[in-house]
Amino acid sequence: MTTLLEKINDPADLRKLARAQLPQLAEELRSYLLDTVARTGGHLSSNLGTVELTVALHYVFNTPWDRIVWDVGHQTYPHKILTGRRERMGSLRQLGGLSGFPQRAESEYDTFGTAHSSTSISAALGMAMAAKHKGEDRYSIAVIGDGAMSAGMAFEALNNAGVADCKLLVILNDNDMSISPPVGALNRYLAQLMSGQFYAAAKSVGKNVLKVAPPLFELAKRFEEGAKGLVVPATLFEKFGFNYIGPIDGHDLDSLVPTLENIKHLKGPQFLHVVTKKGQGYKLAEADPVAYHGPGKFDPAVGLVKSTAVSKPTFTQVFGSWLCDMAQQDARLVGITPAMREGSGLVEFEQRFPDRYFDVGIAEQHAVTFAAGMAAEGLKPVVAIYSTFLQRGYDQLIHDVAIQKLPVLFALDRAGLVGADGATHAGAYDIAYLRCIPNMSVACPADENECRKLLTTGFAQDHPVAVRYPRGAGAGVAVEPGLQMLPFGKGEVRRQGKGIAILAFGTLLYPALQAAERLNATVVNMRWAKPLDTELLAAIAQQHEALVTLEEGAIMGGAGSAVAEALNAAGTPKQLLQLGLRDEFVEHGDHATLLAQQGLDAAGIEASVRARFGALVERSAPALKIVG
Repeated sequence: MTTLLEKINDPADLRKLARAQLPQLAEELRSYLLDTVARTGGHLSSNLGTVELTVALHYVFNTPWDRIVWDVGHQTYPHKILTGRRERMGSLRQLGGLSGFPQRAESEYDTFGTAHSSTSISAALGMAMAAKHKGEDRYSIAVIGDGAMSAGMAFEALNNAGVADCKLLVILNDNDMSISPPVGALNRYLAQLMSGQFYAAAKSVGKNVLKVAPPLFELAKRFEEGAKGLVVPATLFEKFGFNYIGPIDGHDLDSLVPTLENIKHLKGPQFLHVVTKKGQGYKLAEADPVAYHGPGKFDPAVGLVKSTAVSKPTFTQVFGSWLCDMAQQDARLVGITPAMREGSGLVEFEQRFPDRYFDVGIAEQHAVTFAAGMAAEGLKPVVAIYSTFLQRGYDQLIHDVAIQKLPVLFALDRAGLVGADGATHAGAYDIAYLRCIPNMSVACPADENECRKLLTTGFAQDHPVAVRYPRGAGAGVAVEPGLQMLPFGKGEVRRQGKGIAILAFGTLLYPALQAAERLNATVVNMRWAKPLDTELLAAIAQQHEALVTLEEGAIMGGAGSAVAEALNAAGTPKQLLQLGLRDEFVEHGDHATLLAQQGLDAAGIEASVRARFGALVERSAPALKIVG
């Protein structure tokens, strides 16, 4: 028997359905979504919560002529399924498969690429004003979550949009679905809107007054739900110039569809407040939406099962443990995160040191300057932030931290490639964008134990330091207890070879050591991209005919460039091969496969060195002993 969902190959098919069929379609869509994500892994809770909203938007609006911009974009799986990609959902977040986020190159229905938060209103406003400029009668719709709405960029866009004469609809998907618990005055305000306290107080007074006039009291009871919408203190958004509508139930298609149809005929910027439930329709996700935010593969009938296998600690866990130990020793330490408590490994720190834990919300710019203010008063802030998210606080890093030489430690998680999340989340540029800043130092630990020691070393400095480390586990090197430091700005020789020296920055040290065995090359663990160990570099350059730099970061402007600059400044001409991430955006896929594609696994390193220095490799090969 053919289901309704199987008949939907694009939104035009969806719009042929009778409104009475939409609840059944939503049910089928939610079931299909759960089944496919369970088989591939990916974002689940956020997608389960947007099923009805997605159906309603594509049913009412003429997509893709009308534009929908999904903020962050990790809630767009229902959108992908309804826009011709249902059969490809089995390839989600895999090499060559569907992206976990909207991508313009993937579909005309993905009108704007997103993955970082709080960009949707700006983009949708730009589209709406472009449509007006071109004389095109189309709607632009931004769907933004309550967590993303807390960021400054969202309010900059609201401020601009409120005075714009265009067809713009902003939908606040209020689902309390920040990855970490939402914080800040705005989220508190939104929570108060929905808490019922305001309504309860008004209702209590009204009942006492109206009970003396029974007909009026009965009339008031019938209109209670409608009146609720009228008395919502929506002043905040109306002051920006929006017509505020809501809040309405985001899972009630009988409410969503007519509301959206009415909005289509209103003039000026519109703001629709929709309340949804994270994990809607799957009891396990409803009960624990954080656990089901981005699960791996699982059996929907069973749910997530904790593995009993002993696994290597991740770099994030190493950082979280170090942070607690260092906080125990130094009362000046404070931990700061821009809404990534779980992702950055701060859960235990918040539990043990609640007065020294600061989640500033999705506000990376603010997080950096907030840390600078604390450092200016003698504290020692540690900002736990993804490499790709620090890009959003770059001006603050230069202007507020580095120029003032304030001792802020940046723990840069997700440095290098990140696998399934793709180009938007890859930490490809931090070495290049950090090492050019005066007063800034950049450490590149090769393994878990070195990460802990370099965090300690960076924390001890009187200027800003970034320690970059990748997602997941490393080589599995045992982490020593204690808070030992390593020499600041100094590297070490890990293998002595001949002819060629490989200078490794970070975790690629280990594939470099494997390749070096076949190349008979020297391997140097450089540890610091800035300051560069120029003394060690000079000695290595003198002893070898050619150098190879290796980093899981952009080649252009990266650590290899630092080596080239240092050799040039010293007047030391040397053959130099720079290996790293090529000048391209690396899409989603298995991390090991992506590294191999970039030539950064052991085989790729060996092949690149042989291709460039083949004759030198042959000359450097150890002589074979003749027996007998």
